[in-house]
Amino acid sequence: MYLNCHTYYSLRYGTFSEKELLQLAQENEVTQLALTDINNTSGCLNFVRLAPDYGVRPILGIDFRNGAEPCFIGIAKNNEGYLELNNFLSEHLYEGKKFPMVAPKFKHAYVVYPFEKVLLNEISVFNGNEYIGVSIADLRKLPFSRLSGLKDRLVVQQPVTFRNKSDFNAHRLLRAIDNNVLLSKLDKSEEANEGEKMFPIGNLAAAFSEYAHILENTERLMNSCSICFDFSPDREPQNLKTYLNTKEEDEALLEKLCQEGLSYRYPEGGPGITERLHKELELIKTMGFVSYFLINWDIVSEARRRGFFYVGRGSGANSIVAYLLRITDVDPIELDLYFERFINLYRVNPPDFDIDFSHRDRPEMTKYIFERFDHVALLGTYVTFKEKGVVRELGKVFGLPKNEIDLLSEGRYDPQKLDEISRLVLKYGRLIKGMPNYLSIHAGGILISEKPIHWFSATHLPPKGFPTVQFDMVIAEDVGLYKFDILGQRGLAKIREAVDIIGYNRPDEINSFDIHDVRRFKTDRSVNALIKSAQCMGCFYVESPAMRMLLKKLEVDNYLGLVAASSIIRPGVAKSGMMREYILRHRDKGRAKERAHPVMLNIMPETYGVMVYQEDVIKVAHHFAELSLGEADVLRRGMSGKFRSREEFEKVRLKFIDNCRKKGEPDSIIFEVWEQIASFAGYAFAKGHSASYAVESYQTLFLRAHFPLEYMVAVLNNGGGFYRPEFYVHEARMLGGIIHPPCINRSFNANVIYGKDIFLGFGYLRDLEHRVSERIIRERNTGGHFSSLEDFLDRVTISIEQVSILIRINAFRFTGTNKHQLLWKAHLFLNKNMKIDHPKLFPPKRQNFKIPEMHTTDLEEAFTQLELLGFCLCSPFELLAEPPKNKRCAHDLERFLNRHIDIYGYLVTVKNTRTHNGKRMHFATLIDQQGKVFDVVLFPPVAAKYHFRGKGIYRFYGKVVSEFGFLSIEAIKMQKQDYVQDPRYADMKTSTKVFSKKTTA
Repeated sequence: MYLNCHTYYSLRYGTFSEKELLQLAQENEVTQLALTDINNTSGCLNFVRLAPDYGVRPILGIDFRNGAEPCFIGIAKNNEGYLELNNFLSEHLYEGKKFPMVAPKFKHAYVVYPFEKVLLNEISVFNGNEYIGVSIADLRKLPFSRLSGLKDRLVVQQPVTFRNKSDFNAHRLLRAIDNNVLLSKLDKSEEANEGEKMFPIGNLAAAFSEYAHILENTERLMNSCSICFDFSPDREPQNLKTYLNTKEEDEALLEKLCQEGLSYRYPEGGPGITERLHKELELIKTMGFVSYFLINWDIVSEARRRGFFYVGRGSGANSIVAYLLRITDVDPIELDLYFERFINLYRVNPPDFDIDFSHRDRPEMTKYIFERFDHVALLGTYVTFKEKGVVRELGKVFGLPKNEIDLLSEGRYDPQKLDEISRLVLKYGRLIKGMPNYLSIHAGGILISEKPIHWFSATHLPPKGFPTVQFDMVIAEDVGLYKFDILGQRGLAKIREAVDIIGYNRPDEINSFDIHDVRRFKTDRSVNALIKSAQCMGCFYVESPAMRMLLKKLEVDNYLGLVAASSIIRPGVAKSGMMREYILRHRDKGRAKERAHPVMLNIMPETYGVMVYQEDVIKVAHHFAELSLGEADVLRRGMSGKFRSREEFEKVRLKFIDNCRKKGEPDSIIFEVWEQIASFAGYAFAKGHSASYAVESYQTLFLRAHFPLEYMVAVLNNGGGFYRPEFYVHEARMLGGIIHPPCINRSFNANVIYGKDIFLGFGYLRDLEHRVSERIIRERNTGGHFSSLEDFLDRVTISIEQVSILIRINAFRFTGTNKHQLLWKAHLFLNKNMKIDHPKLFPPKRQNFKIPEMHTTDLEEAFTQLELLGFCLCSPFELLAEPPKNKRCAHDLERFLNRHIDIYGYLVTVKNTRTHNGKRMHFATLIDQQGKVFDVVLFPPVAAKYHFRGKGIYRFYGKVVSEFGFLSIEAIKMQKQDYVQDPRYADMKTSTKVFSKKTTA
């Protein structure tokens, strides 16, 4: 009898979930009801999935409203009607246009107009599928209305929005947040009626007892509705079923492509390849995943055709078919990748392919997919109200001053001293926390469906401009829609641009390598030497201090070692304490036999009995706890957080424990193994995923080893990486590059290299307008290099403020004129108040001003660079007010091992963390006076006394220690060193340091 029910997917309006709605229906003995969220279908699929568990027959619809103003409710008679409603809603969401007060003619959907709206809009003619909704509140008006005679058009429309007074209060707060007003200023028209509640079905029937025909009409309408989606374990995938026209054509194409791939991937053959390929192909066909592989092949083939770089990751990397189709560059034979992690007879969902593109190419590839296939949408996700955010929002709604809101959101308060308003903010903050706030886009998921996308959900159009469904990946998989992950990353852009730079800077060598020939890179001594020495600055996934430390400890010098390191570095392995244990067993092979459980060592001999990869969860669950492969996969997926709350995960957990006990394993071992699984599985990589990362790492390492300067320029041009741009500039200098500040005649917006000369881009000049730099480059391209400041000012429209930035950074140094003199000239030539919007037709005659000779010190230059670029191009140690008391550097650490050292370092990065008991500590990476990197640790007692105060040079006194061969300093004392006073604002007579003038090129 309830045709108008809202959940919290009626965003900033509803107050409880679709599951709580069903619980409410069960409590009130309601056996069928319609979910009709406001302009939203996010909860529909899960509502249909859960409804049978509560003895409810689900009906779907949409409450169409303009803001809070109701227009009409659409109720789907069947799936075709749901499609119609979604088409109608999506069209209006795309264009942002208002809904009409009179509904269009739906073929497979009913329309229910609210009683009040029929009167207000004077609707008098109704189609056969249109009804008038009467709520309990409307019954007192019905006898006196002209609508009372339309007996066959009247149905019950008792809205359900609240369960109790608390829900109503939360609703009002949500409406105030949505309207950005104080609660006291919220207009009543923006609120629902407090009586929008669900009553026991007997009570509802009693309320309408005098109007039996209304109850009968409602019953008849609801009984004629039927919605069906298959959520059974053996459901058919809803992805595009065939790539070509038929299943047979698809299978023939897949086999043909695999045969072609064999000669490319395995030119010399090898043992087990044919057998593995045959096994995979048969299973792929049996499971109906052929089109899934072909669609991914289509995407990567188009990328190669366009010259786009990509990396295929995910569990699909465990597949030889994916390797042959060039979806991935990971050889599963070489790595002995666990086949069942990729695909097994128990697995209903296709293998997971994550295809990474350059962040610059990804939009083009997304557009291609939308144009290439018929039924495509981006996958949605929900941004929920977070604790701090909701407290801030509610603080504003209640009118609290900002300082009180800050204290509440940051938790800096005494609960006993809070006033009533603050307590209400916290109370309702807890209630609203976790509710959906607005719809967003999944990081990379794209759905390609056999049926129209609106068969499953309405879509909206976020700023990216691609239709996006209103549900998330969990529900998508439940209904049989499996996403294609098309992701963007900067690492690939670095590789692509590095190759382009090599092409213009070292054209004779561009054909000496194939960047995709990773097999060659794996045996390259220069590359493996970089890994072993951890000289990986700028290289994908291996440049962070933590990874550098791990590579040194593991003494990694090969691809397989890097694959393991890529997964061991993940938080889960470290958190479980198994990263340290892995290192110990790696360095002492006998330790594994002594410490590892025999079953674990037998299952994972290559990782010394330590779980390192996601596959290891399946292996352990299958072999140690004797779960089926299907159950083991449920366990793995549950551990990843997707289904942790689902009942099937709990059943598998209990079976894991029960099976181990039946085998006679003691509880101590059972729960130790379980904790190992639980502590890291949610963060662990699939082995194929780690292998894919390692492939990209090797590509970047090859470029760094053989084309270091070109690669560093590409790194800088694509946003750097783990560190600030300053340190990639520093690294380029250490690798032999000559760094120049921006130059009017040689620089572009991005950095550029000529031989070994690297000219920084105009983009580093924070205050230089982009349109000005574009104008400079355009004029230079058409009119040639600028010969002087005067020539520049004649040809480029520019303000005195903008040209001053260029002069101060010494961008006119080619003139040989001191920049102070140039500034004088610019001010004399340019009238501050006069703006010319077009270049002059004829160069004006310039008056030859007599300007006294001026000088600039290197120290002034350095501070100007600090101001304009954010860093200086000289050594920061040259800026110290007092020179360092010693010259100790990173190479001295070895001879000071287990002794104390006094050393200076320029701060690169700090990782602030806490011990298991909550005490603060720091891991710092610094550069010494020779430009080499070293590491310092501040344990809690020292961290409590000394604090890092931003970037700069610090002096440390501490003990040099070694852990598995990795040297670091355990600090005892720390002091930040002062820079000399900025000479531009100081009296040069009293300045402590003046650099000699250098000749500028």
